[in-house]
Amino acid sequence: MLWLLVYILLAVFMISIAIKMLSTRHKHARNKTTEPASVLIVVGSGGHTSEILKLVNVLGDHYSPRYYVLADTDTISAHKVRQVEKERAERYHNKDYKLFVIPRSREVKQSYLTSVLTTVQALAFSVPLVLKLRPDIILCNGPGTCIPICFAGLLLKWLYIRRTIIVYVESFCRVTSLSLSGKLLYHFSDSFCVQWPELVEKYPKAKYLGKFV
Repeated sequence: MLWLLVYILLAVFMISIAIKMLSTRHKHARNKTTEPASVLIVVGSGGHTSEILKLVNVLGDHYSPRYYVLADTDTISAHKVRQVEKERAERYHNKDYKLFVIPRSREVKQSYLTSVLTTVQALAFSVPLVLKLRPDIILCNGPGTCIPICFAGLLLKWLYIRRTIIVYVESFCRVTSLSLSGKLLYHFSDSFCVQWPELVEKYPKAKYLGKFV
């Protein structure tokens, strides 16, 4: 009879611990969505800039700080970034952002052979930068500049330095096929998003989120 009582008390004790652990885990998961998360945003040029900044404009206030990475030959996107951040500051009163410049991986119409050399050069700048910033998230949408940045982000994971999440959003103009950057990052990104359902049929890992830009 005594052993039965001990068994019951022990069972109740173990159940209470399990419930406490589950409630703590649930609370942590619930709060995690609103905890600050640093975001490294790769800004291309032209249409890439417009699309990525539309995404940035709808990010919540807890995505902070925001690190923008631009190509050194892009003289227009920096102004657009500052304009978007000015609008965000009026809504959220948050001005925690910085701009960084790295060499462009590949110019428009540049040959693939020479682009290998320029990508290596961009990688030499990207790895120290990403290791320094250690972002929680890397957000990109296809410019060549994102390749060395995402590779550096993968290094953080492979070396167990930080579990950086890579979110790739394919450009709106890609309806039936992926861009070169998309093809390279399809297998390595944590979240691969497309804006046309036709791409999901070819690439089952992709997530169709509709035309959101």
